[in-house]
This record gives sequence, C-alpha cells and structure tokens, in this order.
Amino acid sequence: MFRRILIANRGEIALRVMRACHQMGIEVVAVCSEADKGSRYLRMADDTVCIGPARSAQSYLDISRIVSAAEIADVDAIHPGYGFLSEKSHFAEVCRSCGITFVGPPPEAIDLMGDKSKAKETAKKAGVPIIPGSDGPVGSEQEALAVAKQLGYPIMIKAVAGGGGRGMRVAHNDVSLVSGYHAARSEAEAAFSDSSVYLEKMILKARHIEVQFIGDQHGNVLSLGERDCTTQRRHQKLIEEAPSPVVTPALREQMGAAARALCKQAGYWNAGTVEFLLDADGRFYFMEVNARIQVEHPVTEEVTGIDLIEAQLRVAAGERLPWKQDEIKLTGHSIECRINAEDPSQNFKPSPGLITGWIAPGGRNVRLDTHAHAGYRIPPYYDSMIGKLIVRGDTREEAIATLLCALDEFVVEGVATTIPLHKEILRSEAFRKAQMDTKYVETHFMP
Repeated sequence: MFRRILIANRGEIALRVMRACHQMGIEVVAVCSEADKGSRYLRMADDTVCIGPARSAQSYLDISRIVSAAEIADVDAIHPGYGFLSEKSHFAEVCRSCGITFVGPPPEAIDLMGDKSKAKETAKKAGVPIIPGSDGPVGSEQEALAVAKQLGYPIMIKAVAGGGGRGMRVAHNDVSLVSGYHAARSEAEAAFSDSSVYLEKMILKARHIEVQFIGDQHGNVLSLGERDCTTQRRHQKLIEEAPSPVVTPALREQMGAAARALCKQAGYWNAGTVEFLLDADGRFYFMEVNARIQVEHPVTEEVTGIDLIEAQLRVAAGERLPWKQDEIKLTGHSIECRINAEDPSQNFKPSPGLITGWIAPGGRNVRLDTHAHAGYRIPPYYDSMIGKLIVRGDTREEAIATLLCALDEFVVEGVATTIPLHKEILRSEAFRKAQMDTKYVETHFMP
C-alpha cells in the first residue's frame, strides 16, 4: 500500500480523499491555490503545497506544478479527485513516466473513453446498445444535414471531447441544426480545444441512469448497481439516487453486464461510471464513460457498504478486488442533493462570497460531505458546489422524508444556495412518484 499520496484537487473531494487515506494509514499532501490557501480543510493534510495563483489554469490545471509538488513532497501516488485533471490522459501518462502512481484508469483507457466517437465504437464492439447517430465526427453542414435526414429530428449535437453539457445543442429542424452545429463547435473549441462534434438521435422522455463499476489490474470487474441522475438542469445534475426507482432487477443485471463488458473491452481498471439513457419503453442506450470517481459516488457507498475511495486506492496499489459479483447487494435507498452556491431564481447565477451563518443538519442516516463552514469565503474561480447532502432510508419514501427534514435543518447565510429548490423538487408529485425525465426541472422549476 502507498505510504504518501498527493491530492490534486480542492474542496470537498480533497477532504473526502484525505479521510479515506488517513483511515488506511496513508499520509496526505494537499495542494492549494493562493485563493484556497488557509482554508480550514487543509489542516487535515500532513503537508500542504501552494501551487500557484487562483486561476485554475495556473494551479489546479497546471500539470508541471502539480507533478513538481509531488516530486518535492516525495509521494508514491496522486489522486486526481473529479474535475480538473482527473480525465486528462496526458496527466496520467506524465505521472507514469515520473514513477508516480495515478489513482485512476490507465492513460490509454482515459484517452479511449474521453473521445466520444471512440467510446461509442468501443461500446458497439462490446455489444452495448448505442444511440443511433453519425459514424464519428461530422465535418460539415452538408454532412450534418444528411445525417439528420437519415436519423430524423430531434437531433442532439455533441462535442467529441465534451462533458457537463458543454458543446451540446438540440436541433428540431434544418435551421436549428445548422446554427446549433456551429454554436456547438465554437463552444467545444473554447472549452476543450477540440471543435469536433457528432450527431445522435434525441431520446424523448428519457431518464439518465448510470452504472458504477470498478475493475482491478488482474482482469476482475464489478458493477456496483445504478444511480438515477434524471433530476438535472441543462445536463447538470442536481439530485442523484441509488438504486433507481424505475430499474427492475432484470434490467439492473443487463445494464451491469453491459458496463462490465465495456470496461473489459476498453482495458479499464479502477473506478468509473457508464452513463446510459433509458427510454419510456425500458430500453437503455450508451452515452459515455466518466473515467474517474463521480460527485455522486456516496449514494452507491450508502447502499452497497463499499468505500469507493478506499477501493480506488487498493486497486491502484495492485490489489485484487475482494468481492465477487454475486456478493454485491443493494440495501435500502440513498439520495444526494448537490448544495451549490447559486441563485435558482436568477437563472442559477453563482453566489460566491462569505458564509456568515452555517447550521449543518444531522441525525440518523444523514451525511454531509463539505469543506464549507461559517466564516468560509467561497471563491469565484471554481465550481459553485459547496457540499453534498446524502441520506439513507430503508425505502425511497423514508429517504425522501429524511432528506426533507435535513434540508429544513440546513442553514446557510450570506450566500444564495440551491437548498430551497431541492425542497420544492422533493415535495413535487412527479418526484415522489418517480415520474420525472431529464427535462422535468427545466419545464417546471426554471424561471
């Protein structure tokens, strides 16, 4: 097992990884930008290295600064968390060339899954159902129009290197296809330095279901059940739950088998997530692979009893997975709300600033993963998420009731948050009856 690990991230996920490392007897080196220097969560680290200015490009996204910090701190491994460099194959390759273990999949698998066209082709080879679409990137307006005519509207235009809804547009006719094609290319170029886009048939009334999997370096792969991430706005997840209230045991086995097959086809080890769309008739289609730990991993932990960060570390150290597939059981129901410093009434405008008051919820089956506290100043440079509120219940109804009580207890003053919106959604009839689709929040709760 590793002696000393550097965490190439910040905030709640850095704190989450620190806790897992310390429980395993591993020393932790935390990096921070000048904006995060002095943050209370850094006190939990055994050592801290400031790696640059507030802007991510000069700190958390600067590979040379992070690797230099790792070499100076004499670490065995780097855990990238999620976001930032977690899905950059070049970063994983640099770590490997420097003799530092990257706690994640091999760079070849990251590269394969990071290219949406290659990932789709890999899924097809593994026998995983895919959404009808273009054969690779679309190189011109004329080609896009020809593909759209073949598929039929509505059409999704997606960036090859995309993620988080960036470089994505919906087209309902030829005019919106042409304008969306150019807009998606421009946005993709700005966000990913890659303007390539491809087309897919849009699945109407869809649910967003993802399967957590983990593989070791000895060829063993396990699926750890599904998460339902349907409650989202503009492809940004708000509420996640496990298991999905609409997935049957038979469908769970099919989706898990598909995720395992894809993982093996890609030569993938460590933790990852296969994201699917589920249509109104119960058919599922491959969307993409997130080659990292997910923000919403705690709900899987709550229903499986497996610490996913610990599992990541053990797999990265070369250990075999200690479980067999038939030993993975889902018990109870877990729901997570992302607590973002945003104002839903102002089109989710970010709300950085000083938290003047903070009362955290508690009680049985309530978990709060956060680095925030009263007196913490939320910097304007990073993602607006300041915490994740996770609950567990024996049933979905019990989990919803527990979560509503926890949200009522949760007080954050000085900045706007998504707490009021979460309470509205959870109290809605459609959510309680699990009758949402991915457009539900946009249709019913956005101004």
